[in-house]
Amino acid sequence: STRHCPWKMNQLPLKSAVASPVSESTNSRVEALDNLSMDSFWLEVENIKQSAEAEQEECSLADVKTQEEGEAEAEWLQDAGLSELLGDPASDNDHAKLVLLSTLTRTQAAAVQRRLDTYSRSRRRRSKQPVRHVRDIFGGLSAQDTAVEKEESSPDPLWHNLQTSNTQRKTQDYSCTIRNPGKEELFNMDVAYSEQAAVLLKGSFLSESRKLKDGNALTRFKIPKGRLGVTRVGDLSAQDMKKIPTLALIELTALCDILGFELKRNKAAKLKTTEKRLFGVPLNTLLENDQKLLPNTKVPLLLQALLSCLEKRGLETEGILRVSGSQTRIKSLEQKLERDFYSGLFCWDEVHQNDVSGLLKRFIRELPAPLLTAEYLPAFAAVQNIPDLKQRLQALNLLILILPESNRNTLKALLEFLSKVVARENNNKMNLWNVSTVMAPNLFMHKGLPNKIPEGKEKQLAEGAADVVRMMIHYQDLLWTVSSFLVAQVRKLNESNSKRYQFCDKRIKNLLRKIHADKDKVEKNQGEPSKIVKVHASLLLKDSLEVHLNNATRVADVLRQFQKNLCQNGWNIVNTVNLLKCNNSMDCTNLLLYEVGGNIGEHCLDPDTYLLDLYHINPHAEWIIKQNPSYPRMF
Repeated sequence: STRHCPWKMNQLPLKSAVASPVSESTNSRVEALDNLSMDSFWLEVENIKQSAEAEQEECSLADVKTQEEGEAEAEWLQDAGLSELLGDPASDNDHAKLVLLSTLTRTQAAAVQRRLDTYSRSRRRRSKQPVRHVRDIFGGLSAQDTAVEKEESSPDPLWHNLQTSNTQRKTQDYSCTIRNPGKEELFNMDVAYSEQAAVLLKGSFLSESRKLKDGNALTRFKIPKGRLGVTRVGDLSAQDMKKIPTLALIELTALCDILGFELKRNKAAKLKTTEKRLFGVPLNTLLENDQKLLPNTKVPLLLQALLSCLEKRGLETEGILRVSGSQTRIKSLEQKLERDFYSGLFCWDEVHQNDVSGLLKRFIRELPAPLLTAEYLPAFAAVQNIPDLKQRLQALNLLILILPESNRNTLKALLEFLSKVVARENNNKMNLWNVSTVMAPNLFMHKGLPNKIPEGKEKQLAEGAADVVRMMIHYQDLLWTVSSFLVAQVRKLNESNSKRYQFCDKRIKNLLRKIHADKDKVEKNQGEPSKIVKVHASLLLKDSLEVHLNNATRVADVLRQFQKNLCQNGWNIVNTVNLLKCNNSMDCTNLLLYEVGGNIGEHCLDPDTYLLDLYHINPHAEWIIKQNPSYPRMF
């Protein structure tokens, strides 16, 4: 049954050019969900409503407003690392801007151009001084480029082609090709998602049936490992990971442009101060307090305790997460935790598991800003409107990478727990869809966000939100992968920043000429059939390992060779305890190979990385063997 949603949910509006086909596609998929019960969703909404009403005097709404035209573009350019394009023409940061712009694909550059054009028009309408145009940075316009001065009537060619193609797709049947449930498909991360979508503009998109009550028959995606392997979130250094959200935002915007979506974001919420220490406290504040007790803490200690308690005694509980605990007991437990948690006096043994699950959901809801962030919650909710499953996952992957590190780590810990709940479905009667419908209201509804639910769309949006949660749970390994094309852009940023090109006339052509000349030098080196390199393990050994690389040498081979030499040659081991297992044998899985320096900060390498290919891409890096930080210590 359809009920009016008493809480607040956001959705991302569609551009008029494609509103019709996407809407029809979404409606057809929602109809396919009719056989899936939404009772858990609406029951959870009622529980949230009752909890909020009981504490109405304590609720304070965050100040969140939808951005206006021009203002939104300015903030977008700031978040994309291009705020200097709006500033003084004599800015000293032209080098940084040009380096970032030089790494962009054609579709990404077009997305930047459109935001600059929109911002320029909005400033002129307000009778303010016109901002710098991207052509002032690129320079060297041809006769054809000069025609773009008539920006109101002559948009850039790529954007014009995309608009034309999107308009032609208004009558396209998105459901003409149905995915085969359970079939494995390749998920390409070597080419930018927006470039892949541009190629598919004239083709048909695959659609999959959503008449599924569990994840067993969902489409399986496999990331094809290239010669450089796969990079997961956590494999890159903190310095390099700081570059990823900027690049991911530009790519997400380009992908939305191709698909015909308008990527609108909320303003960041002004967080209210609270006297509490645990519930209703910003994630960053929680982590700062926790790190005083346990340095390097990445997930709030309270959340870790809640998940640990549920994993030990709640995974087998029938209806866990769905069956609500006592609101009175939950409130009492919250007060006891606020008082005793950090002192270590709180005892979990006597706590009812349904009350713990209630505390878990309450912790998520009471965050001053949504776990998915106020800025990007509308974008997460709008993923449901993308017709193609693979492109929905591409958008989700980019959104995950855009999230602040604290939000991303906390979300991953939650999703890993939810996967464990689903894995015990036979005992707890909570399949993937059940878990998704229960958790969706807690992730997508927030007291501080404005209500934008169109009349009669409550059921469609509720099912769509649950489906997004289902995708995040089921495909989390894929979503926490850093695409190869993003890693390549990070390398290019680092490489270009270290060279400090001279921009006498500030023309992009000069920049590209220098970059292409350097690229040719690297390509000449790629003709080398073999190479001898040194691999260091200074924290473990006093000696280095000489490795003969050929086209077949992988990281796993080097680690095995390192292990063999340790055992046979009696190298001088600095730290035996960290290398030996209980039976005094060496374990290769205890070791990892890192690429350090050159055009990367630090990169934990995939065991299937081909090292000669990596050497050609980053010949100035050092290779260092380290102990796996997640490996359990034996002593």
